[in-house]
Amino acid sequence: MFEADLLPSEHPPADSRSTGAQRPSRCTALYNSLVERSGVGIAALDAHCRVQSANRALLTLLDRGTAEVQDVEFTDLLQLDSGSRLQFNFNQLRMGRTGRFTECVKVKRPDGTVQGDLTAIRLRAPARTADPLIVLLQADPATADDAGGDTRPRLLSEVDAKILEGVAAGASTIQLATQLFLSSKGIEYHVSTMLRRLKVPNRPALVSRAYTMGIISSGSWPPRVQREYVY
Repeated sequence: MFEADLLPSEHPPADSRSTGAQRPSRCTALYNSLVERSGVGIAALDAHCRVQSANRALLTLLDRGTAEVQDVEFTDLLQLDSGSRLQFNFNQLRMGRTGRFTECVKVKRPDGTVQGDLTAIRLRAPARTADPLIVLLQADPATADDAGGDTRPRLLSEVDAKILEGVAAGASTIQLATQLFLSSKGIEYHVSTMLRRLKVPNRPALVSRAYTMGIISSGSWPPRVQREYVY
């Protein structure tokens, strides 16, 4: 993350002997650890849609350093096609007229562009404080491989792979959320991304497609994703 946290730092009470003195910092550390392990590019924006912090996955996707993205308006990091509604949607989000939106976008990189899925979310902030915005960005593996000259079929992040293995084993969303220390919405986000990527309508079809493509090893239990499909 910039390597700044996506959450504002929290200061424990002066009396370190109090029971919950270290709890806020531990929660913040756990949150930031999950952000880094998610495999999804994540950025926190201010009320003017300028990047305030970003995790390593996003910086890697953009192929940029922290100084190149900090305080830059997020849409400047994307290639906007004529007639794009992206700027309009960000304005609607910023003004509180919508709580979130999702779009396919083209990400600018020094070596070209990469197509990806963007989800922007408006969070609630305390009174008299501007609501922050969070952006989730995941590259389409095919275009990401083309941009880097790598022909390996890297389709899944580490988290995607663990979720796919769990879905193939019959685990529910709640069970997966507990096992992977993610929220139920986080699990559903990753599942939805895999459904779009593999062009299937539901979880049973996702598992069937994964076996057909060789993503999941046949003849093994519990199900295991082949490592060459993980980026």
